[in-house]
Amino acid sequence: MATSPDDTPLWSPTPEAVAGSQLTALAARLAERSGRDAGELRDYAALHALSVAEPALFWTTVWDETGVVAQTRGERVLADPDAMPGARFFPDARLNFAENLLRRRDDAVALISCSERGDRVELSWAELHDRVARCARALRVRGIGPGDRVAGDLPNRAEAVIAMLATASIGAIWSSCSPDFGNAGVIDRFGQIGPRVLFVCAAYPYAGRTHSLLGRIPDLLEGIPSIEHCVVVPDGDAAPALEGLRGATTWDAFLGDAPADDLVFESLPFSHPLYVMFSSGTTGRPKCIVHSAGGSLLQHLKEQRFHVDLRENERFFYFTTCGWMMWNWLVSGLASGAALVLFDGSPTHPSPDALFALAEREGIDVFGTSAKFIDACAKARLEPRRAFDLSRIRTILSTGSPLTPEGFDYVYAHVAPHAQLASISGGTDILSCFVGGNPNAPVYRGEIQCAGLGMQVEVWNDAGERVFDEQGELVCTRPFPSMPVGFWDDPDGARYRAAYFERFPGVWCHGDFTLETPRGGFVITGRSDAVLNPGGVRIGTAEIYRQAESLDEIVESLAIGQQWDGDVRVVLFVRLRDGLVLDDAIETRIRAAIRSGASPRHVPARIVQVRDIPRTRSGKITELAVRDVVHGRPVKNVEALANPEALEQFRDRPELAR
Repeated sequence: MATSPDDTPLWSPTPEAVAGSQLTALAARLAERSGRDAGELRDYAALHALSVAEPALFWTTVWDETGVVAQTRGERVLADPDAMPGARFFPDARLNFAENLLRRRDDAVALISCSERGDRVELSWAELHDRVARCARALRVRGIGPGDRVAGDLPNRAEAVIAMLATASIGAIWSSCSPDFGNAGVIDRFGQIGPRVLFVCAAYPYAGRTHSLLGRIPDLLEGIPSIEHCVVVPDGDAAPALEGLRGATTWDAFLGDAPADDLVFESLPFSHPLYVMFSSGTTGRPKCIVHSAGGSLLQHLKEQRFHVDLRENERFFYFTTCGWMMWNWLVSGLASGAALVLFDGSPTHPSPDALFALAEREGIDVFGTSAKFIDACAKARLEPRRAFDLSRIRTILSTGSPLTPEGFDYVYAHVAPHAQLASISGGTDILSCFVGGNPNAPVYRGEIQCAGLGMQVEVWNDAGERVFDEQGELVCTRPFPSMPVGFWDDPDGARYRAAYFERFPGVWCHGDFTLETPRGGFVITGRSDAVLNPGGVRIGTAEIYRQAESLDEIVESLAIGQQWDGDVRVVLFVRLRDGLVLDDAIETRIRAAIRSGASPRHVPARIVQVRDIPRTRSGKITELAVRDVVHGRPVKNVEALANPEALEQFRDRPELAR
């Protein structure tokens, strides 16, 4: 059993900060509307209990306090409240996601886009509004409208934000991935949803090198025949050569030179699809998870205003790519009037402390990163608080994987002892968080501070009983607005129900192995399924298998995440053709295939040859059993295996002890 975190706070808010926080204002408004004592709801446990017990009161108050812009909210707040899935929030509301992010049209800074090379683009709210209007007009002229899909194979630059907002403004559906994915990874994702428009970059920088993508555009156009228009974003000032590329045009030509029409926002239902996000592809091609405009907006506003205390004109940064849900979450900061700081490139180029230099240079108030980044800084013995003025940072957000207690120690010793460190956790599946920060409460070593408001988060054992201070499954027992609309091409919802509601019927089971502490905090100890998570990046084993097994030498493969040095590393087991022995040449080919066909993050840290791979009686390979053997844990349900004797060859492998 994992132990609870230390009992001495590493950080506590000042009384003045608590009194002035937006969370305190929300509690006061809820007390006023519910007739409760305001002092009672200053206790977070009481506030959280109210938020889940009275969802209509809570979510309408969040709507009002955050100033959601809508044509109408409607009378109904929650239809079919006991259906999970099936509950519908604000079923009569009409709104537009982009309109809520573009409320301002002044000359203050809205967006700063930087790269590792030192490139910098700054847009005011008026300039951002104008560019979104131009892009939206260009989409409309080409016949793109509500329900059409628009895809972005783009770096984290201003153009990605502009294209997404333009797509949302007309009611089309946005989906994006990172340009470091291989061709197969992009086609596996976008090919399922049939985008009519593809935004793609000509090149992008990473770790001091410029990576050209022009050569892969023909493969994408061939592999995704639905694409009618391909918009190529240049890297630098030079216009890319597009001869022979079907439907291709440059970004500038696409936007055109004529003045933009006034930006018209389509008024759409609360549940209208906004994003298609992709699962990690554990059991096949990535699942296409459809998220609603209203649910994403309201959930992000709740989290950023009340759990992060994000405010107008603050500078909001998260190190992310367009292939991670944190990009979508970051962009929603515009709805709070904050200025986004985007970064494109390696977080350690041109120096290991590049992001801290960025924080000082741009005056970042809320600094978001991954637990793996914090761990890497600690191992490199960086002392950014000595090298940079980080006094402006008031909140550090960490997610992607559990932040170790030592990671907490490092931040408070060497980064920002004055800042709130909020470890947060949720997922692509809900495009938001189940557990996160509380600006009114202390930070304890190794502990996520609280369950999110409006989220009935619990930890259950295998019998479906709630447990405290004991590891179990993270579940959510009541509906929340950012539950997916469903999966793409899943008309009866069967795959959606199987993904989250099969383990405990009527209850969302997220797949995180978690512990709830006696004070209401959470410690996540890892994924409870076979998803790999090295450095906080969710990786599906099926994507690795597809590339590895494309090599003639490999008959079959199996990948696990091995706990190693405070993180997780990917280990790939391979069964080779008879007579072959794994050598450096074969390992090099395997890594090259995975790197080019999936992404550098999918490349295993260790490759080990085995004679056989265990499988269930239905023929499925069983990663979980292998992972348990490697970690010295007993294997459950051995009787379900067709060849349980195969497990022995994974035990005490010397290759995995170094």
